[in-house]
Amino acid sequence: MEKFDLHTHHYRCGHAEGTIEDYIESAIAAGLTAIGISDHSPYFAREEDHPQPGTCMAKSEFANYVSEVLRLKERYRDKIEVLLGVESDFYPDQIELYRASYEPYPFDYIIGSVHQTRGISIFNRKRWNNLSEEQKTEEKRHYYDLIRQSARSGLFQVLGHIDAMKGYYPVFSDIAGAEKEIDGVLQAVAEEDIAIEINTSGKTKDVGGWYPSDDILERALHFGVDVTFGSDAHVPSRVGDEWEEVRRRLKEIGFSRWVYYRRKSKVVVSL
Repeated sequence: MEKFDLHTHHYRCGHAEGTIEDYIESAIAAGLTAIGISDHSPYFAREEDHPQPGTCMAKSEFANYVSEVLRLKERYRDKIEVLLGVESDFYPDQIELYRASYEPYPFDYIIGSVHQTRGISIFNRKRWNNLSEEQKTEEKRHYYDLIRQSARSGLFQVLGHIDAMKGYYPVFSDIAGAEKEIDGVLQAVAEEDIAIEINTSGKTKDVGGWYPSDDILERALHFGVDVTFGSDAHVPSRVGDEWEEVRRRLKEIGFSRWVYYRRKSKVVVSL
């Protein structure tokens, strides 16, 4: 059975532990057949080399990151398939800069993630203070509109944690009025023939559980959306975390397959 995890980090992003090799070794121990390395992209639009060391890698480290993954891909080729990925921030006004920054490198896939809206982290609990219900709905709509734009950009093979805004604000899921925008994301993903991930890192935050919620996964199935798996591991021990549980739940919902990526092409795996 092909067993994979496309979403892992390491020390370069400043908020994860361990080396790339640590994650590969953990993947082998967990019985994975493919492990994707996907650390946070640099802030390419900032003048400074490393403006926020605790959130992502320095621009000067990017080529080193790629070369290290490619070196380890070769070293471990008889034990596990190592895939070159990156988790890319999505800023609509910077998309061409990010596209040009990735173009020289042989990525197997790029994860597009919205981590900020209106310049504020999606994980910032305080952003919800003093907002009316109408304003909360507007924030949720705006978040999903950005994710829809990321799907349409043509840059990403995978969309990361598409309801992660609930991470430290669990009632985010209960904010009504953004159903049209969520469906718009799922329609875009299906039409662009890309995938969303089931990301098991929600268990490390207040919300618990996975991203996205079952109701979004049920809508994804309705629209014919492909799904993939990502632990979003920031410590090596979480590689492949809850893979079997996710596989079982997807089958219960009605999915028959999931995918991973090699040279930006889908590898289809039966559930």
